[in-house]
Amino acid sequence: MNVKEKISELKIVPVATIENVDHALPLAKALLDAGLPIVEVTFRTIAANESIKRIVRDYPEILIGAGTVLTIDQVKNAQEAGSKFIVTPGFNPTVVDYCVKNDIFIIPGLNAPTFVEWALERDITLVKFYPADISGGPKMLNILSGPYPKMKFMPTGGVNNETMLEYLRLKNVSAIGGSWIVPKDLIAESKFKEIIEKTKKALEILKTLETL
Repeated sequence: MNVKEKISELKIVPVATIENVDHALPLAKALLDAGLPIVEVTFRTIAANESIKRIVRDYPEILIGAGTVLTIDQVKNAQEAGSKFIVTPGFNPTVVDYCVKNDIFIIPGLNAPTFVEWALERDITLVKFYPADISGGPKMLNILSGPYPKMKFMPTGGVNNETMLEYLRLKNVSAIGGSWIVPKDLIAESKFKEIIEKTKKALEILKTLETL
């Protein structure tokens, strides 16, 4: 199973900002214990690179990606650390083209039709819809499904337990992303039991999708 298929299967991509590398492994274990073997570690802190390395080393069963990637150097660092996918907040052609050229799985961020076409031009069929909540939300994604039936989206930004099903019901949404189940403050305070509870709650809601 490739990265795109795995993300579509899991449906939820926790977006974690880790400020202390010693929190990386407890976070990974919490997600595994809750039943969600995936995490996107943002490159917003200097701990990101080492955090990815440690998770890859000790928990290879977790599908790990690097988020908030802004430069080619960050892509290279993430790859060396063992990241399996790259996520960007916007559509930077330089970064995207580097990943495409080097067969690195990238999920570029966008929120407008023009950028969707830029992605399709590069044979990218899974993109991050960001910031989802203020970019039209489910209504905008439903509209985009008309002219772009091949494109799949991962809405991120403002997604939570109350809105996740509204997004996931859409045929062009593969998964949702966000930090609501792995808040930065809970990670920093080592409150991993609460993260387990939050993750389990989200997965319980996800199960109801099959019955709707």
